[in-house]
Amino acid sequence: MNAPLLAPLSPAPSIGPAQIDNARTASRTRGAKLVKCLEEECGMAAAEFTAALAAQLHLAALDMNALHALSPRFDLLPYAEAQARECALVQKEGGDLIMVLADPFDVSLRAWAEHRVRQPYRWALAHGADLAAYLARQEDGMRAMDSIAMTGSSAARRSESVEDLSLKSISEDQSPVVKLVNSTLYDALKSGASDIHLETGAQGLVIKYRIDGVLSQVGAMQSTELAEQVISRIKVVSELDIAERRVPQDGRFRVGAGGREIDVRVSIMPSIFGEDAVLRILDKQALTDQVKGLRLNLLGFDPAVITDLHRLSAEPYGMLLVTGPTGSGKTTTLYAAISEIDHGSDKIVTIEDPVEYQLPGVLQIPVNEKKGLTFARGLRSILRHDPDKIMVGEIRDAETAQIAVQAALTGHLVFTTVHANNVFDVLGRFNHMQVDPYSFVSALNGIVAQRLVRLNCTQCAVPARPELQELAAARVDAARAAGFDFRAGRGCGQCRGTGYRGRKAVAELLILTDELREMIAGREPIRRIKEAAQRNGTRFLREAALDLVARGDTTLAEINRVTVA
Repeated sequence: MNAPLLAPLSPAPSIGPAQIDNARTASRTRGAKLVKCLEEECGMAAAEFTAALAAQLHLAALDMNALHALSPRFDLLPYAEAQARECALVQKEGGDLIMVLADPFDVSLRAWAEHRVRQPYRWALAHGADLAAYLARQEDGMRAMDSIAMTGSSAARRSESVEDLSLKSISEDQSPVVKLVNSTLYDALKSGASDIHLETGAQGLVIKYRIDGVLSQVGAMQSTELAEQVISRIKVVSELDIAERRVPQDGRFRVGAGGREIDVRVSIMPSIFGEDAVLRILDKQALTDQVKGLRLNLLGFDPAVITDLHRLSAEPYGMLLVTGPTGSGKTTTLYAAISEIDHGSDKIVTIEDPVEYQLPGVLQIPVNEKKGLTFARGLRSILRHDPDKIMVGEIRDAETAQIAVQAALTGHLVFTTVHANNVFDVLGRFNHMQVDPYSFVSALNGIVAQRLVRLNCTQCAVPARPELQELAAARVDAARAAGFDFRAGRGCGQCRGTGYRGRKAVAELLILTDELREMIAGREPIRRIKEAAQRNGTRFLREAALDLVARGDTTLAEINRVTVA
């Protein structure tokens, strides 16, 4: 017998006979798996339990990082069988085959594996959640690539729409290209991705998902012909011109998954190697369900910010501006504010591009520039519709800015967003759009600049003090860092190996006072306006983000990604 290929994760505590006996009793009583009952009996963290059980059974233990360093052998053990049996056959380049399982007490699984896989392999143990996440990461390309290997490339079939994204329908598709597109959409929806990026390169196609605001590669196909066919398939279902490859195209289509309809917005862009596609996933029903219970205190803001936002949202007139880059949660914040003040006694009208959430009792108008319904034209019409409160999805031009300011000055409460890096850059944006500074500051009640910060995975976060160089780069002095509870996620099945799970908002809030209004209208230097704002209680984004690091909620690397040191 050869020596074990992989060592246990770390020195692990032992599992006593009494714990095993108790778990066996619980398993018989409840009809649950022994490995699950044993984990509950031991009361250990997932990684610690896996290491302890592997040591007890003289098996190698694999965590999420170790799993992702290995390549699946779906040619020897197909994906469908691996998923159904909760196991995987993997291999390191040039190394031995390893059969990874989550339930070492499943005797029938071991007997089946020895009969099913004729080549020699070694056993290893992984936590069930880690193994499931590993298989999920492989799912997007496995079905299509199996078919391509067997049947070769074929032209994409023309169809009107992707109707069903169930595993059953994907397995029944005859075209490998249709399988690849549908399985990619299915996996992206299951992973909670907001966007799918299909990038055509010199070697073929690369597939990436944007999850929690960050892009990660999930698959690659070494075939330029396949890349062209996948883009053509996307064009077909989006009703775009498949012959046109020199100019950008925009479209949309609808898919059905889990008993609900999901809109997918498509952007096709020419590149030096062909064309790239980005698919924006809009699950309106899920978003609407979330909004029903959406409140400002659920977004993660500091209590002081929430108190001020409540007050600003309850003002009888004026303007509340939310700013930040694309994907920073601006619209969600405005809807949370509107949800809290929607008591049925006011006429609330929104104009958006597109309408992402659906609120009962609120008139929501989608922008349609092809038909001439722009933000500016729609806003003019809204003012004749006797509104009390108005939400403008985004101020993009001088005309919309002028009308929004006039609406706030004539007794309406206006909620809106604008793209800027911080609350002070908003002042320059409106100045650039030639809005009268005096009218602007008279209408403005407050400005919120926000970012979404990924949080450490609670299942795998461990103490992780950064190096002195990292502290210096982040401009955090050693004395201040001494009081920080630095933590970082190692990567597990719950977070798909990223170390992060979920996001929360951080914000800086500028509330307009008479002093600030005079300074802005008088075009004082931004430096002096910032100093006055700080005296009035404004905390900058960086400070709010560092508070999360100090509490161990996120990492320095994450706040460096979204805020300026």
